[in-house]
Amino acid sequence: MHDLTKKDIKLPSPPAIALRILEAVKKGEPTFEELARIIQVDPALTSKILQVANSSFYSMPNTINTIEKALPVLGMNVTKNIALSFVIAKEMTGVDREGFDFTYFWKRAVTTAVSAELLASLLRYKNDDLFVSALLQDIGVLVLYLCRPAEYRQVLDEKRVTEASIRGSEQKIFGFDHQEIGADLLEKWGLPETISTTIRYHHASDIPEEVRMPVKILHWSTMLASIYYGSRSVERVQGLKTEICSDFKIKAEAIDALVDSVAQKSVEILSFFEIDPGNMKPFSLLLQEANEELLRINLSYEQVVMQAKQARKKAEELAAELLEANSKLRDLAFRDGLTGLYNYRYFQELMDREITRATRYHLPLSLMFFDIDYFKQVNDTYGHPAGDVVLRRLALLVTSTMRTSDMVVRYGGEEFAVILPVTDLAGCKVYAERLRRQIEEMETVISGAVIKISVSIGLTSYEPEMKTINKIQMINAADAAMYKVKKNGRNCVGVMELQV
Repeated sequence: MHDLTKKDIKLPSPPAIALRILEAVKKGEPTFEELARIIQVDPALTSKILQVANSSFYSMPNTINTIEKALPVLGMNVTKNIALSFVIAKEMTGVDREGFDFTYFWKRAVTTAVSAELLASLLRYKNDDLFVSALLQDIGVLVLYLCRPAEYRQVLDEKRVTEASIRGSEQKIFGFDHQEIGADLLEKWGLPETISTTIRYHHASDIPEEVRMPVKILHWSTMLASIYYGSRSVERVQGLKTEICSDFKIKAEAIDALVDSVAQKSVEILSFFEIDPGNMKPFSLLLQEANEELLRINLSYEQVVMQAKQARKKAEELAAELLEANSKLRDLAFRDGLTGLYNYRYFQELMDREITRATRYHLPLSLMFFDIDYFKQVNDTYGHPAGDVVLRRLALLVTSTMRTSDMVVRYGGEEFAVILPVTDLAGCKVYAERLRRQIEEMETVISGAVIKISVSIGLTSYEPEMKTINKIQMINAADAAMYKVKKNGRNCVGVMELQV
C-alpha cells in the first residue's frame, strides 16, 4: 500500500543518561560506584529507583535510602534495567492524539513488565532482563507512530474494525512490523542482545532456542496484561492455565493468585512511572462485582448472550461505516482536491512534528518552497482548465522526484512546499537543482499547444548544531529565499540561512 522500507523509518537516538549507562556496561562490568555516579546525576531517576527498591515488589527487609545501598542488594543488571526503563519510558512519549493514547500504551507496557517478573518468579526462571524486555517489546509501535502518524492511524483503525492482529496490519501497510523496528532500535542503542533478540521474535513462530523461554514469558505476560486491558478476560485466564499448569506442574489456584497479584503490584509500580493506574482492581474482585451486577439486573444467561450478539453486530456495522468515513474525512481534511498533494493545513502539522523530531534527536531538516514562474500568463493564454492540468502534471513530477520520506505540499495557488527530513543544506541543494531541471524539461500538451514552465526555488535547512528553532523561522527563511530568486531572474535555486 505504501512504498516504504525500514530505512525510511528514522530510529531515534537513546536518551543521554541511558547512553551513559549503556556505554559504562559496554566497557565491561562497571563498579557499583561508577553506575551510582551516573544515576545520581538525575535526582528524579535516583528517587524512582529507590522507590522501586523499597516497594513490595522486592520486599527488602530494611529501608534502602541511597543508590550505593540499592546496587548491592538489587544487583547490577536489575538496577541498570530499572534505570533504563524509567529513562526510556520518560523519553519515548508524546501528547495523546486522535488514534493513539501514549498514557494507555505505557500503562499496559508497565503492567506487562510486572506480569513478566511475577510469572518468572512463579516458574522459578531467573532472567534479570525480563522486566525491560516486556516493557519495551512494543516500542517499535511508538517509533512507527512517531515517524508515520497518518499511516499508523490506518493500522489502528483497521485493527479496531476488523480485529486483525496489529502485526498483520503493519505488514499490510508498511511491509514490516513493530517487532522488527523495536529490535533494530534497541540494537542501535546498544542494549544487550538477549533483550533485542527476544523482542525481535516475540510474535514469531520460528524462535531461536536461546530466547525461547523469554519469548514464552513475554507471550504469557501479554496475556496477563490483556486480562485488565483487553476483552474476553475469563478466556485469557483459562488459556493461561491451559498453557502453563500442565507444563510446569503449577496449580490452577496459583494462576488465580498470580492474576490478582499483577493488579496489586502494577498499581504500585505505575505510580513510580507517574502513570495513573485508574480503577485497577484484582480480577477476582472484578468477577465478584460482575456476578453481583448480573444478579441485580436479573437477566438470564440467554438474554445476556442475545443482547451481546446484537450489540456486537451493531457495533461492527457502525465501526465499518466509521472507518470508511474517517478515511474519506482524513483525505478531505489533509489533501488538496486538485493535485492530491497534502494541503496547507496538513503542512502546518507536518512542520510542527518534523521540527520537534529534528531538534529532539539532533537531525538535519530542510524546507523547500517553489513557485511557478509567470503562471498567470499560462492561465490567461490557455485558460484555467489548462492551468489546472499543468498543476496536476507538476504535482506528479514532484512526487516522483522526491524520496518516500519527503512530504510534498500544495501551499496555495501555484506555490508548493517540500519538507525533507534528515536532509542537510548540501543534500537539499542537489534535490532542488534536479527538480528545477526536470520541471524546466516538462511539457504539457493542451489541444496541440505545448506548455512549458519553470519554477523559482527557495530553500533553508536546520542543522543539529543550531539552537532550537520554530516553524515560523523556517517558513519565513524558505519563503524569503524563493522571492529573492524571483526578484533576481527566476528559474533558479536560492538559499536563505536560518537566523538563530
